[in-house]
Amino acid sequence: MIADKMKNMVANSSAIRAMFEEGNRLAGIYGAENVFDFSLGNPNVPAPEAVKNAIIEIVNDTDPVALHGYTNSNCGYAEVRAAVAKSLNERFDTHFEGKNIVMTVGAAGGLNVILKSIINPGDEVIAFAPYFGEYRSYTNNYDGVLVEISPNTVDFQPKLDEFEQKITPKTKAVIVNNPNNPTGVVYSEETIKKLAAIMEAKQKKFGTNIVLISDEPYRELAYDGVEVPYLTKYYDNTVVGYSYSKSLSLPGERIGYLVIPDEMKDSEEVLAAANVATRILGFVNAPTLQQKVVEKCLNEKTDLSFYDRNREDLYNGLKECGFDCIKPQGAFYLFVKSPVSDEKQFCEAAKKYNILIVPGSSFACPGYVRLAYCVSHETIIRSLPKFKELAKEYF
Repeated sequence: MIADKMKNMVANSSAIRAMFEEGNRLAGIYGAENVFDFSLGNPNVPAPEAVKNAIIEIVNDTDPVALHGYTNSNCGYAEVRAAVAKSLNERFDTHFEGKNIVMTVGAAGGLNVILKSIINPGDEVIAFAPYFGEYRSYTNNYDGVLVEISPNTVDFQPKLDEFEQKITPKTKAVIVNNPNNPTGVVYSEETIKKLAAIMEAKQKKFGTNIVLISDEPYRELAYDGVEVPYLTKYYDNTVVGYSYSKSLSLPGERIGYLVIPDEMKDSEEVLAAANVATRILGFVNAPTLQQKVVEKCLNEKTDLSFYDRNREDLYNGLKECGFDCIKPQGAFYLFVKSPVSDEKQFCEAAKKYNILIVPGSSFACPGYVRLAYCVSHETIIRSLPKFKELAKEYF
């Protein structure tokens, strides 16, 4: 009955979601306080108080027919898009206008909109492993071909030599996720400049246009003063995808945006395509109430100190147990080297201690596991003795 393409997607359904569902099952048996679920990047920090206040104010003061109706443009409210552009200009010394912004149904919706807008069947999209596994599905949605750059497990900066070799005349887009899920690494300005130079040279060589898609749901989650480069400054054919899921702890509200700069080749045509793609993909427009909410909360951020404390305690605790991992610079994930080559076997062993972690093969990087530390601090502290018991099986 189901489509052939969906058969493969169902068979390879998200290991992250499967682990999350397993956590719910175990919680029903042992109690939630005795299950240490590090599977899903679902923020545990509540949204800023300003978000609640904005919702109340908007609902009380706005005509409900207008508030809950369609937007005039599929790209979103003009005043919201202008406010987003103004905020970006103030933060990053850019010069966007409201017309450069497309309000989207989260970052995932935005990625699908831009890929729908630019991908022809057989076009190649490059991603740097480890990468968010849904990139493969999003590319496949439009009959594109995902090309992987193998992981650099020394520092998880992208392998630019391999990248240069794998760009072909069929390369249509390159996805950069910064800060990175699952490693927490931030690609440095030096890395971005080198990457941009390679792409410029390849465009010139092949006479093509290659779009750099900067996927940035974790932009605001950077630690120790680390700067996250804003990629439109380094490469003209850049599209930025953003989400408020992490910065305002609103993952279920599905609100974000795309930035399509004037400097991009055929930018007006791409913007028009994104407008149509938003409609024909079934989104129609981004949630209207949430557009109004983020307009009022553009300067709000989640409490980063909460994640930073979890980062420090989990990283230090696992290192003391003997596990090998790099300290994340951003996001809220810890990428840990499995003590055995088959990291799925290690994930199964962890379940014996009610520890739920995600295999690195889900991110095209076998031999590692991902832990999402956007959990309560109590969960971190209570899990460490269990990690010590788990470590005794290997060290």
